[in-house]
Amino acid sequence: MHATRRRALGQHFLRDAGVARAIVDLVAPARGDLVVEIGPGEGALTGELAGRAGRVVALEIDRGLVEGLRARVPSVEVIEADARVWDYGALARPRDGRVLVVGNLPYSVGKPILAALIAARTAIDEMALMLQREVAERVAAAPGGKTYGSLSIYVQLNWRVELAMRVPPGAFRPPPKVESAVLRLAPLPAPRVDLADERRFEAVVRAAFAQRRKTLANALASGLGVAVATVREAAAGAGVDPGRRAETLNIQEFAEVARRL
Repeated sequence: MHATRRRALGQHFLRDAGVARAIVDLVAPARGDLVVEIGPGEGALTGELAGRAGRVVALEIDRGLVEGLRARVPSVEVIEADARVWDYGALARPRDGRVLVVGNLPYSVGKPILAALIAARTAIDEMALMLQREVAERVAAAPGGKTYGSLSIYVQLNWRVELAMRVPPGAFRPPPKVESAVLRLAPLPAPRVDLADERRFEAVVRAAFAQRRKTLANALASGLGVAVATVREAAAGAGVDPGRRAETLNIQEFAEVARRL
């Protein structure tokens, strides 16, 4: 049952100690820090974290793995929990330390876990997250390419993102069919743009990328149900050519268009 469940979760256990050390080095935990580990699996990162951080809380959804982890790394608080809905915002920051998040996110639920973490930006100081390489590249993408999209914008609005390292399938057991990559993320002191209405901004970004091949004017008109002339006027007022495509606009330009729509 557990093997099937693990396959369903897309769990591939990290078994390369060198890779585990390199991931932990990205956030360099110290004695004063609290680390939340997501998806500890068989504990490759857990042991490395336990030796360096003051306190480690590991979130594991698979009951079959929880007991083994508790026995192997007794100093770690292993909690049976769903990382998609765990309350990261409730984390109490240590007096003289940081709150760090480290994890090998299961492929099938990587994006919802990432979304929950991104929303808890005031509670987290730094993160090192392993994701499917394609997803990691989309999160870190700059304007102008096919990988840049709404996910890039939502994350980069409030976070500094760096694609820190790639991890080959052979570092896992069983080896996945795809490559993985590790993102290093730190919350920005203030959002890249001051949004009057975050939901409107998100709706504009989503509509623009829903039909990437269309011009900005046509994609927004059909996605938001407004007249093309209205969109053209808003774009022109924002100093953006309405004939451009979504992937060429940066966060500031999207914010200006959204503000005028």
